[in-house]
Amino acid sequence: MPPPQLVARDLRRSFRIGPRRIEVLRGVSLEVQRGECVFLCGASGAGKTTLLYTLAGLERPEAGEVEFEGRRLYRAGESALAKLRNEKMGFVFQGYFLLPELTALENVMLPGMIGRRAPREQCAESLATVGLGERTNHLPPELSGGEQQRVAIARALTNDPDIIFADEPTGNLDSKTGDAIMDLLLSLARERGKTLVVVTHDTNLAQRGDRTLRIADGVLA
Repeated sequence: MPPPQLVARDLRRSFRIGPRRIEVLRGVSLEVQRGECVFLCGASGAGKTTLLYTLAGLERPEAGEVEFEGRRLYRAGESALAKLRNEKMGFVFQGYFLLPELTALENVMLPGMIGRRAPREQCAESLATVGLGERTNHLPPELSGGEQQRVAIARALTNDPDIIFADEPTGNLDSKTGDAIMDLLLSLARERGKTLVVVTHDTNLAQRGDRTLRIADGVLA
């Protein structure tokens, strides 16, 4: 078997709320293979979003290591880490995070602009792939929640990342629209050979991946 694409070793993270110290991650270790669709499932407050952000190089752990494609994420400087995220990782969040003053197409082009690569035609094709070929010039307020999340998925694919991290991507959507979004995300990941790591509290959604990891009280069950 090839080496895992993503490795976490004994991750620990805590937060202070007044005088209290809350341990959110209490020694989490895991491995994810290239091309695997993994769901992180757990109740609200279980630590799943903190774990996702730590795996994705967005939130530095207090202890432990994350290794991505042989590189130790948190040994790099912030600029090198930001460059790695831009070139190798795609992100889909619950809140979409689209810039309201930019069109759907311009939002999809953003990661390429940051990396000094903004392939307009390719981004337009990405929007067509997610079913929004006729909505390229619409602003986010003119789109439904499901359409905005489709824009976010197209944006996550702009730089042809090796891995996509999705944090509750259906959390703001009704069940029918959420199912359609998850179908789209899974099919695109599998068709293009992308690794997909998804956080969800929905146990039914979590069963649709290759593997489900359940987190409770800061540890993997």
